[in-house]
Amino acid sequence: MVGFPLLLIPLAIYNIIVFLMPTVSLSETVLKLTLMSGAEWSIALGDMLLALAALMLLLEIVKGARPGAKYLTDHLLSLIVFGAAAAEFALWPKFGTSTFFLLTLLALVDFLTGVTLRRRRYAAVVDAPVPSRAARQAEPEFVEPPRQPAPAPASPAPEPVPSAASVAESVLLDHPEPSMAQPAVPSPGIQPGDGAQPSPDTPPR
Repeated sequence: MVGFPLLLIPLAIYNIIVFLMPTVSLSETVLKLTLMSGAEWSIALGDMLLALAALMLLLEIVKGARPGAKYLTDHLLSLIVFGAAAAEFALWPKFGTSTFFLLTLLALVDFLTGVTLRRRRYAAVVDAPVPSRAARQAEPEFVEPPRQPAPAPASPAPEPVPSAASVAESVLLDHPEPSMAQPAVPSPGIQPGDGAQPSPDTPPR
């Protein structure tokens, strides 16, 4: 549906009616509607063709507004449809009606709209600011931050060092204070200062 000119549909229907159904009149009333005001609205076959052409033109504009939707072949096909409709309007008596003139005008609007949208998109691309070489060099380069080493596992807390007072107290408790030594009582028959006992055979001096 991207490369197919949708305005060709109502123009083809008009050609079918003119060449294959010569007894059908485009001004013949097809449908009558009663409005809220009470007026009766008569819809002819030509009016329906114009309404269909307006819807097709809307779809063509939507397609042309999409990015990259309209190419050179699409504009060429739209131009061919408009040229063929203009030639039929100018050369064939059966196509010299107001209905077909409006259809040809809508085909021209389709072609001009596609060209205008394409030129506007091209101008937007050309006018887009391009950063200069100096600006690109001035931009700071992204430097990856150094990786932090994984934290070492927490070592067990050191045992508290006992104070000097507690050490002295524990030493005193383990080694009690020595008691006073009692003087030795000399046994009878042993003179002080003489360690040898006198023999009974030795006469006293």
